[in-house]
Amino acid sequence: MPLTFHPGPGAILICDFSTGFRAPEMVKVRPVIVVSPRRRVGHLATIVPLSSTPPAPREPWHYPLPPGVYPPARCTIWAKCDMVATVALDRLDRVKLRDKTGARSYQMFQAPPEVLAAIRDCVRAALGIA
Repeated sequence: MPLTFHPGPGAILICDFSTGFRAPEMVKVRPVIVVSPRRRVGHLATIVPLSSTPPAPREPWHYPLPPGVYPPARCTIWAKCDMVATVALDRLDRVKLRDKTGARSYQMFQAPPEVLAAIRDCVRAALGIA
């Protein structure tokens, strides 16, 4: 179910890239971090995709999230800041998790300010405006 609210900066959500994008763009459902400010109107958010695949080669626009920032992760998660995109809120949803009983829950995680600042620096590096 898509979001019914505009997420704030640093929100970690799930984005469905499966329609309207073509390889080598992001083309599947994956976690993302919101880098745009919260808006009272409008239905768009600027996001940076997250990936468990390490970049090869590592560039200044690739940022490894510190442990614990995205609790569902089982390995290092990378912010791929060269793949920044502005997407409709309809593509975004909270992270689906299951508890010990198997019940489904939806959660939104929040990156700390220093992580968001580092990711924004990497976006600037990727766009050549650092």
